[in-house]
Amino acid sequence: MENNESIRQKLFSLQDKKYRDFQAKLIPTVAAEKIIGVRTPELRKFAKELSKSSDCESFLSQLPHEYFDENQLHAFLISEIKEFEACMAHLERFLPFIDNWATSDQLSPKVFKKNKAVLLEKIRLWISSSKTYTVRFGIGMLMQHFLDDDFSPEYAGLVASVKSDEYYVNMMIAWYFATALAKQYEAVLPFITEKRLSPWCHKKTIQKALESYRVSDERKDILRGLKV
Repeated sequence: MENNESIRQKLFSLQDKKYRDFQAKLIPTVAAEKIIGVRTPELRKFAKELSKSSDCESFLSQLPHEYFDENQLHAFLISEIKEFEACMAHLERFLPFIDNWATSDQLSPKVFKKNKAVLLEKIRLWISSSKTYTVRFGIGMLMQHFLDDDFSPEYAGLVASVKSDEYYVNMMIAWYFATALAKQYEAVLPFITEKRLSPWCHKKTIQKALESYRVSDERKDILRGLKV
């Protein structure tokens, strides 16, 4: 615990109060007093230093954390773990404690790129979770790792099957499909033409696709005609 207190002190030494106030507006699910205000490059740098320290395992074992920045640090540490099984064990222990979109979205283990078969099975479980940010993370991993050569319309179907009243889940669904329209247009368009998404996600997907420089003007014209 003493080691963890020294880590917290280090985070406060990196505090930027203006940045803290800025973050508090962007992350409404976290109380403002629980945000220290450490800029992301500084957190990533500290995570790389801490990952080589004997204090790392102690910090990762202490959950829940008190501060948003500690959760961010935790996410960056997990992302640096090179051994897949150890990474996954730490990840699955951490996921239930994620309480905001930023930590969910910035948690991105590098080792996943080399273990996609196992990752896909985990994604199926995460997407069916009752935890908002576990679902969001699962969809984010599908978007990050399975929209290029490893894409299958089945995966888009997994995302379309998610029905939620949670804003941060629905935003990720829309983000996924807008990105899929940029990368796998022909395969994904039927999800829009057949209105397989909720009205909110349908509308937000088209909006985000229309804002994307990766979607051609011709395809944007088609999408405009599919607004509800």
